[in-house]
Amino acid sequence: MNTSWSRQASTLQSSRGPALSLSQLVATSRYPTMSHTVGSPWQQQLPSLLSPSPMASAHQLSHVERPVAGSIAHLELSVQEREGDRSEEEDEMQELTFTPVHAPVITLGTHAAGSSRSTSRRSLAQLFSSGFPQILDHQNQVAEVLDPSEPVNFDLQREEADHLLANTLILQFLAFTRVPQAGVNSDWPSSVHFTFQLYRFPPVTTERLKLLDPERNSKLKSNPDYPCVLSLINKDGTLSAGFPGLQLQYRVDPQFLKPGERGWFLRYLALHSLQIDVWDSESLMLIGSAAVELKHMLRQGRAAVQVSHELEVITTEYLQDANFARRHDSKHSATPAISVYTTVKGILHLRLGNVGGSVSSSQSSLALTPSLSHVVQPSDASQGFAGGSVPALTVLQLNVSNARRARRLPEIDSELARLLQSTMREVGGATLHQQAEANEVRQRKIDRMAAVRQHEQQKATPPFQDNANITRHRTERVQHSRDLRVIEAYRERCKTQEITNMLSQAITTKHTLYATLGTAEFFEFVLKNPFNVSQTVTIECDDPELSVIVKSEEWRYFKDLTKTLTPLEEEMFHLKESTLTPQVYLRPKESVHIPFKYQTFICGHNFPLQDTKSLKISRSPQMAQKHLSNTIQAKSIKVLFRGEDKKPLAICQVDVEPTPHVVDQTFRFYHPELTFLKKAIRLPAAWDDTADGSATLHVRCSDPNVICHTTSLTPGEPQDVYLKVPGSPSPQIRKFFITIFTDPWLASPAQIWQVYVHYLQRMDLSCVCGTLSWHSLVLHGTQAIRRVKCYTSHPLELQVDPDEVFALPAQGVQDIRVGLRALRPGSRFFYLNVVDVDTRQLVASWLLCITCRQPVISKAFEINVPVDGGKGSNKKISFTNPYSSSRVFNLRTDRPDLLQFKEEQFQIGGGELYTIGLRFAPSQNPGMEEILIFINDKQDKNEDTYCVRVQYR
Repeated sequence: MNTSWSRQASTLQSSRGPALSLSQLVATSRYPTMSHTVGSPWQQQLPSLLSPSPMASAHQLSHVERPVAGSIAHLELSVQEREGDRSEEEDEMQELTFTPVHAPVITLGTHAAGSSRSTSRRSLAQLFSSGFPQILDHQNQVAEVLDPSEPVNFDLQREEADHLLANTLILQFLAFTRVPQAGVNSDWPSSVHFTFQLYRFPPVTTERLKLLDPERNSKLKSNPDYPCVLSLINKDGTLSAGFPGLQLQYRVDPQFLKPGERGWFLRYLALHSLQIDVWDSESLMLIGSAAVELKHMLRQGRAAVQVSHELEVITTEYLQDANFARRHDSKHSATPAISVYTTVKGILHLRLGNVGGSVSSSQSSLALTPSLSHVVQPSDASQGFAGGSVPALTVLQLNVSNARRARRLPEIDSELARLLQSTMREVGGATLHQQAEANEVRQRKIDRMAAVRQHEQQKATPPFQDNANITRHRTERVQHSRDLRVIEAYRERCKTQEITNMLSQAITTKHTLYATLGTAEFFEFVLKNPFNVSQTVTIECDDPELSVIVKSEEWRYFKDLTKTLTPLEEEMFHLKESTLTPQVYLRPKESVHIPFKYQTFICGHNFPLQDTKSLKISRSPQMAQKHLSNTIQAKSIKVLFRGEDKKPLAICQVDVEPTPHVVDQTFRFYHPELTFLKKAIRLPAAWDDTADGSATLHVRCSDPNVICHTTSLTPGEPQDVYLKVPGSPSPQIRKFFITIFTDPWLASPAQIWQVYVHYLQRMDLSCVCGTLSWHSLVLHGTQAIRRVKCYTSHPLELQVDPDEVFALPAQGVQDIRVGLRALRPGSRFFYLNVVDVDTRQLVASWLLCITCRQPVISKAFEINVPVDGGKGSNKKISFTNPYSSSRVFNLRTDRPDLLQFKEEQFQIGGGELYTIGLRFAPSQNPGMEEILIFINDKQDKNEDTYCVRVQYR
């Protein structure tokens, strides 16, 4: 793809009007993307998983019956020119309006269960006779088999009343059915692995799985749509001797769940879908994605259930019209140049199960619903030192909160410890100081005993004085006196600070928030004026994510959502002009409720290089471990309430405990490195949750470096979410989350999207259809020597030299030759990956922008082929060698699935005539197909091109 192609990118047909010229498209919006819709039509986001608040419940559950459209479309931005009379004296430039061009919608949720493709009974019999492990309940009985096409009636009360509180979720990856693809061999892929994230368990990258073909004597071998059983590949490359397939287990019990979370987990199973990305384990290229609804994993009082799915693995492809370049000269041309379409790459055979289990009484008590109160009351139980005279405290008054174990001062203060250690080193006491406390006490006792014995000996013998010992003891006494003065000075210095800390504990109230990305956590703190005089209290907090709700409308909104029945006052707070710090006036002995809101949009999501070891690897039959991933940062925030004398009246310590969030949809974008990605994602009109369609959408991004915003259109029309993502070096991946809000105060996200941006090196290649052309790429080595191999997305059209494993020198440069023979005219995107064969890590990745020109047609033919013709049709055409000498010619076609040659290479003398034998495959559907026949020379350069128009009747 050269610069002219960048200026001549095509248009996508808009659903609201005629398409616009692609010369007006934003240049940074034309790279291949993949969008995957995960959820069912009525899926929702669970706002707070570890401590679900009534505020989140009231806001989210009100949308359960509302159809949330899962259709999310990528848009390209175009500029619509304005024509009109302008004054020559006008100096200010007018901004042109942007009209979004609607791309085809990609909805994986519709392909979750009950796919249009169905496997034959013979293939299923062959598949399930392979010996997959059975799903058994706690009594070793086979789990009840459910039909994925039957509807599920979700009864939350019935699920919560189940006495089997533990749920063991089982995922069995059984087989993969290949679907014939253009540009790849019939045995592609040979090995696969999967990536997904279930509930709030960590993201999982499975181990590599080999696709096992049926036995040679099986009749299924002749059928290209047979399912290939999956088998684990060991680290040494051999196949596992255990059960076929891959089984993963996730145990969800009261010990894993937080109090009150069980209801949200059941709603997650009822309303969400699981997206599974399927990867080629050899090339590390994404094959496609599939989505499966989890509603059949609800047991509804049964001991165990299981359900089998056949999931279509779908990906997105792009193709530009070859004739657009010579047609786009018309200013008002509306020719759609880029065709965005989805293709099925394969069928994933997956079995889901849920086995109930009992738990102990101590664990079952954890499932109780926590207190739903959002009012934080200062209490003595949460305080430290309760005041009073310290010497007056008796042993009976001591408790865990105010009892402290005495420790040596050097253990508390590192500066004092270094000072004492330096002085002891001067007198030779460094050895004793570096010993452990037990050894030091023992040595001191031994020295004391030796001194007693020496004293007894001195009484029995004449007095004898050693001048050296006297000098050493005098020096030690001087040094000990100096150390005592240092320790005394330190105690005097720290006394005020320790007393202040103890007194601050008496006025400190702790409150724990189980926060998740984008969800606002609301609570009220009861502040009391302990004095007999009025006070103007200043509220100070150094964390911007925890704020005081100063607007009465927002306060009323959160009180209604959380059902908090406390007084509400209008114009309660005064904001200081300089710092905008809120202040509140309190009468003597008066108590008021201070509303707070904690909300964060920042999420830690550092993503390593793309490889099969970058994420947690799970393997059957080990249980997936409990782990927090995709979470916000845990921290402790202090809020100080200062009186007019600048001294704190009360302290509220808010401990934020992170909670993983549930992802509703996942998007993957492939973009050239070190360039900005600009994308528009269209939301359907069904997102308006008001009758008049006046709801305003708000978006937030977890990555502060990503620009994300939305624009409002006419009520009732869909809205667009615009992204601007900075570039990174190849082959890095940027990962971030986008939260979508429909409520005015951003209380809880309606959906959370997960976005991956894969950065690749860009290379523009130009060729003639059917002709082999070679190009060079430069591969730079890493810090260590590697054994690498090159893989392409279309191996039948893109050759690589070297095509075997080779050594990439450290910090060296390797020249890679790429042979391109495109079979279809137009502009497409190919991918080239360089993979470390030892670590399965992606070393380099290229995005190849291919521009293929149509060759000159020298002859045209037309034939009729009957539909259901059985063996097809055989035809002959003649070719004359135009040269006077003998030549070797090669035969190629752009449709090898429809046309085969009797001989793909022949040699003919100068001026002689040769008959080319053609065999046309039968077709099941009537229609017309144009097939090109390329006659190339020995170097694969095109000599002649024939066009055969085949009418299937």
